[in-house]
Amino acid sequence: MQRFRFSQVIAVLWVASWTSNAHLPAQPAPRNSIAEVESVYGNFVNALDAIETIDSGLASRFDGKDRRQWERIYRQKRTECAALLARVAADGLPQSDARAVAVMRRKIQSSPIRAEVLEDSMHPSRHCRDAMRKDLSYRALRDALYACFDETGNQLEFEGARLTRLHALDLLSCMEDFSRRKALFLSFVPLWQAINGNDQPGSPYRRLIAQAAADARKHRSAIDQVAAEAGVPATQVEDWLEQILKTWSEVNGDQQIEPWDFRYQAGEADRLLEPFIPRESLQPITERYYRDLGADLERLGVLYDLDPRPGKAPLAYSDVARSGRMIGGIWRPTVARVSANYEHGGLSSLNEFVHENGHAVHYAALRTRPAFMDVESLFDEAFADVTSWDAYEPAWQRKYLGHAASAPASLASLYSSVVLDVAWSLFELKMLRQPEADPNQIWSDITSRYLHIVPHPEWSWWAVRVQLVESPGYMLNYGMGTILTADLRRHIQESLGPFETGNLRWYDWVSERLLRFGLERATPALLREFLGRAPSPEALLIDIGRLKARRN
Repeated sequence: MQRFRFSQVIAVLWVASWTSNAHLPAQPAPRNSIAEVESVYGNFVNALDAIETIDSGLASRFDGKDRRQWERIYRQKRTECAALLARVAADGLPQSDARAVAVMRRKIQSSPIRAEVLEDSMHPSRHCRDAMRKDLSYRALRDALYACFDETGNQLEFEGARLTRLHALDLLSCMEDFSRRKALFLSFVPLWQAINGNDQPGSPYRRLIAQAAADARKHRSAIDQVAAEAGVPATQVEDWLEQILKTWSEVNGDQQIEPWDFRYQAGEADRLLEPFIPRESLQPITERYYRDLGADLERLGVLYDLDPRPGKAPLAYSDVARSGRMIGGIWRPTVARVSANYEHGGLSSLNEFVHENGHAVHYAALRTRPAFMDVESLFDEAFADVTSWDAYEPAWQRKYLGHAASAPASLASLYSSVVLDVAWSLFELKMLRQPEADPNQIWSDITSRYLHIVPHPEWSWWAVRVQLVESPGYMLNYGMGTILTADLRRHIQESLGPFETGNLRWYDWVSERLLRFGLERATPALLREFLGRAPSPEALLIDIGRLKARRN
């Protein structure tokens, strides 16, 4: 689903403050010392990525070293880099160098001195029961609630079996018996209660969102960050999210449905294509598609960890195992990795897996200086869906699955998922603005008004997305990202031609124009140059409108 690293978010949040000295003492230093700092910084990041790769459970060793060996390198290079940065004066540096120094300083400061337990590691570091403690810090409470998605969310009990969260959500799209659907829906109750108790003011989530809002007042809020990355005023974010939801509402009429029926009503394509997407087909199908786009995942060396296991990260994500960099005048390419928990196949899982590999090819395309070998969250999430949305195009389905759903059924499946992300984004926006509000009521108001779902404020059924507790506000990257995805897809199609059944020019073309820059280019400037204008929700609103036209 995403690249999802807290340290990355921290680093990006402070890119805009590159002119400050970042609380580190600065003394004059030769300008060519920046290259020395970045060389050490690259080694530090390399060690950090290797430790996170080992901690993910992918392997006990990486690049010939075990965790203890990487820890020594991490501590040494962090100390060395911090000392070098302390001697660099930001005053008088070229803008690019000053920006690089700011990024490196914030990354170093947000990384612990010792690497025994990394705060941004994707595997759970606490237990779900810890969330009941009232003395936890903001970070610790997030970690505890994150663990709930592994310990409870991936152990849902239904009809004598245990299901992962993803499998249960997929079944809601395919299960024909409405009484079984309701029972499956209610199997999530233990997870909802772990996250939000009985929706009382002192529930774990309500304490978390209050802390998140307080943190946003001290630093930069998720709303401001997403708006800055999109290059729009913060007030525009809510307007655009509501425009999308209103368009969906108009397209789908006003018939009320129960929450356990929402995915099923839009799941005709999922039901039709499920037999043709077994679990073992996810990787071969995805590899074939990206090869047809000029991105050979096997040649790029992408690493995979796709089977569920206890203690593993309870969500799908992509990350970097080793960043690319120049060594001896030769570019050593990035190695990306993808982690997920796939028990079964199906269209939703395939879409998610194509999305995660969209991140992987993005990271592999980065070709910039060490300080900028990272990505901004909004653009990262939006770009990964440029390819994954093709899984809902009948032409794509015919080529890669050998069977296709109708265009209306495929569009309904895609955009029902899109508007849920937008609804969660609006939910987070409202909760961060009014943390004392009742989250169940906020969610019921949004989903009943725009998605025509019968209100059930007695249930915290919004609490099925890990990001809501791991990093409050992050869902805004998905909601706003849908706008960029539709805009990017339209422009690429107009400039390069269709790519839903492959286009061998695609990867080189988008790499050169969009992907290679990393943090070197701010997203608003990059998008304006690529699109020839500022981003707009027009393409997405037209796309959702296609659903009504097809039905008529």
